[in-house]
Amino acid sequence: MNAQLRDIAGELAEVLWREHTVYRERSGGVVIRGEHVRRWISLASTGSRDEILVRAGRILDGGTTAPARSEAVVPLSAGTGGLAMTCRRLLADAAADVAPAAQGRAQGRAARDRGGRSGKSARPGRGGRRMSFGSWVIIACVVGVVALYAYSTAVRG
Repeated sequence: MNAQLRDIAGELAEVLWREHTVYRERSGGVVIRGEHVRRWISLASTGSRDEILVRAGRILDGGTTAPARSEAVVPLSAGTGGLAMTCRRLLADAAADVAPAAQGRAQGRAARDRGGRSGKSARPGRGGRRMSFGSWVIIACVVGVVALYAYSTAVRG
């Protein structure tokens, strides 16, 4: 099945992307990476002889792969065309999940560029400038040391 997966992945990669890298996973599956579109597809056997598990995700900035955004089980009888159609749908789902987050970041940058504030505050979770209990303890210790020094110098002389 692993040799068959490798052959299927090679054909599928040619159909989907001009630029691609095909390699084997540790688990025995095959991964197709499209660096130029920042997406990946994984093909793995499901245990059944005529079905494969197809997962799709995106490639992060550092080149690492993000967890799969979507997956589907496809019968091998669907052929390369049916498999390519399923992969395109999964890749579109992965791209749709990323689009709202990217749009939100772009709006935040635009607001900062205009001099306005983005939707997020600079320090989430802090209403005002309040000092924590630990800060008060440190201040009290410093004041105590200064007071002890002033008292000892006043008593001696």
